[in-house]
Amino acid sequence: MYKSPVFTKGFNVCFQIQVIMKIGGLQKVSLIDYPGKICAVVFLQGCNFRCRYCHNPELVDPERFGHCLDEKEVLDFLKARRGKLDAVSITGGEPTIQKELSSFIKKIRKMGFAVKLDTNGSNPQVIKELLRSCLLDFIAMDVKAPLAKYENLVRASIDAENIKESINDILKAKIPHEFRTTLVRSQLNRQDVMEISRMIAGARCYVLQKFMPTKTLDKKFISENAWPDEDLQTIKTDLEKEITSVIVR
Repeated sequence: MYKSPVFTKGFNVCFQIQVIMKIGGLQKVSLIDYPGKICAVVFLQGCNFRCRYCHNPELVDPERFGHCLDEKEVLDFLKARRGKLDAVSITGGEPTIQKELSSFIKKIRKMGFAVKLDTNGSNPQVIKELLRSCLLDFIAMDVKAPLAKYENLVRASIDAENIKESINDILKAKIPHEFRTTLVRSQLNRQDVMEISRMIAGARCYVLQKFMPTKTLDKKFISENAWPDEDLQTIKTDLEKEITSVIVR
């Protein structure tokens, strides 16, 4: 089961002077965040969405931001783990809102690590450039909802064309990918999931993430009932008729 990293507590963004990347957390080893590889997970601070069920509020809500980790210390740690770790997974928050993301990835790749990026797909131009520059080895995009429900669910103004463009670019990319949807019973129904599957037609992998009410941006979601396993398995079976690999996680 996914575990959030330990974040330092505080209420201001990045107390250090001359911080290059807003790194909100580091998980030193993970066996689940990069399929088939042992990786470290770098959590970037800040997000342009405000999904109420988000399980990393320390990375989304500025009032909960803690001290940023020093980029050099993170890179030094990774350098010391060469030969022991295979890859680095970069997640958030939303990594693509950080201006130095490309430069940061280049530094990681220079050490010989594979790089996986988690994104909400709201910045297709950033995704397109990272893919064009061959800076990614794996990309995972969270597809939050059918397009008609997007703004209500993410509580932010979005351009639906950006979401569609990111999906299309990922589908065309020559690297492994997965699309993911966190299933929250009060937000999505079975029909919504099937509509999302049509949005990502041709995907190699679709992950149904079971919402676990432990820590959320909106505390009301702590009392949310999770989807029954049998319902998820039924949806999985239906999706497998169209998508090569469907995973319940």
